[in-house]
Amino acid sequence: MANERLRALEEVEKEIAMVLQCAGNIVLELSKDKQIASFVERQLLQFQSSINRVESELSSQIRYLTQVATGQPHEGSTYSARKDCQMALNRAEYAKVKLGELGRACEAMVEPQHGQLGS
Repeated sequence: MANERLRALEEVEKEIAMVLQCAGNIVLELSKDKQIASFVERQLLQFQSSINRVESELSSQIRYLTQVATGQPHEGSTYSARKDCQMALNRAEYAKVKLGELGRACEAMVEPQHGQLGS
């Protein structure tokens, strides 16, 4: 999963390079005395297409990171399960402590009665 995310970010990086290249080509062509409109148009379409892919993938990455950062369940995450397990262990430990206290209280109540019966 992590490798897929890194690969996707590498693709975004390539798309950004394509965006910059298209923008440079457009500016270069527009700076000429005689521009080739079809070339500018093709470069503009490529520019827009690349920008859309970059925006889409970055939005996807941001959504994923938002889920990870807020502890929401997501692909590849064990955070939620580990958190639930830790909370269960904390509750079990608390119950153990309370049962120990209850046991000691019961023993304290039973001991005086045993002492009275033996007299």
